[in-house]
Amino acid sequence: MVNPNRGAVGFKSSEFEQQYDRPSKSQLKRDMTALQKLGEELVNEPKDRVMRVPMPEDVRDVILECQKIKDHEGRRRQMQFVGKKMRTLEEDEIAAIQKVLDSWKGASKAETAAMHALERRRDKLLADDKSLTDLKEQHPEIDVQQLRTLIRNARKEQAENKPPKAYREIFQILKQLQGKSAKPAQPSTSDEHDEPEEE
Repeated sequence: MVNPNRGAVGFKSSEFEQQYDRPSKSQLKRDMTALQKLGEELVNEPKDRVMRVPMPEDVRDVILECQKIKDHEGRRRQMQFVGKKMRTLEEDEIAAIQKVLDSWKGASKAETAAMHALERRRDKLLADDKSLTDLKEQHPEIDVQQLRTLIRNARKEQAENKPPKAYREIFQILKQLQGKSAKPAQPSTSDEHDEPEEE
């Protein structure tokens, strides 16, 4: 005989289970940890950068307050408060903050790569006189005489273990040249997409 309490009466035993739309406890914990880390990233950014991030005033205030605290325990407690405040943000606000932080990371990677390229170019100039000729071909406006003197001085500085004054000057000149060659490509894009506001 079929036991009527066993669920064989025409319905599935799972029918009466409650359906939860809420995320699981472990998912909530992961979300909280991610928001805590996002808050920490903001605390570690300079104040002027934090001021440029789109976020509610009360969240920004606790982040700036945390930056001021030097005491380890006080800072730890404030960081927990930062995490709590981060959890009050809407998803679109979190996405906007994340987007800004990601753009800074990308920019700083690009800046670092550009800096390394300039350093390699400077080392080539010191190692090989032909590099100066190549540079002159790419940038006819450079003062070859000034650069030649700086290269000679930089070599002397290295040989005599003196402070790298000329070495740094060469880097600054290369940086200026790179800045000049990077600029002309930009202006054309801005006016293509601007549509007239009134017709």
